[in-house]
Amino acid sequence: MKQIAVLKRVFSEGSIIVTGSAGLIEGLKAKTVKVLPDERGRLGEILRADDEIFVKFGQVYFTTTYPGVVKAWHWHKKQYDCFYVAKGTVKVGLYDNREGSKTKGCVNQIYMSEHCPAVLKIPPGVCHGWMCVSQEEAYIINTPSEVYDYKQPDEFRIHPHDNDIPYDWTRKDG
Repeated sequence: MKQIAVLKRVFSEGSIIVTGSAGLIEGLKAKTVKVLPDERGRLGEILRADDEIFVKFGQVYFTTTYPGVVKAWHWHKKQYDCFYVAKGTVKVGLYDNREGSKTKGCVNQIYMSEHCPAVLKIPPGVCHGWMCVSQEEAYIINTPSEVYDYKQPDEFRIHPHDNDIPYDWTRKDG
């Protein structure tokens, strides 16, 4: 049986709380989304070209995840991901498997939701994925730094449960 990392709070800003096994993963950034409400509704600035976390524009796409489903693990050699959860709630798991990284072997976890709007920038080489923990389908918007290459995808997959990553997707009741 694999050893599961013990997670403690390693970063917080506004409603964003990142837990981790040994600090915040090197290069991982989270930012609270600015929401401007008025009598007509709300406007949220997800990502701007002058944001500290912005790298470059590759494309924008959305993906959805049904309740209880795990979409993990994968990583990229050159692509940065910038995730935003528009609807629902997901538990994002991250694992630093990069050779030469100061935080190699570190696990981080963050809950992202429509209720605490945030953007998460994930650097190349960091294994990541999420589980939908809401009762409804979650909608995730990604603004990666690279255009998806259908002939040679910059995406490398690891089985969500059968692996050496010290993370457990099981819901923690209590």
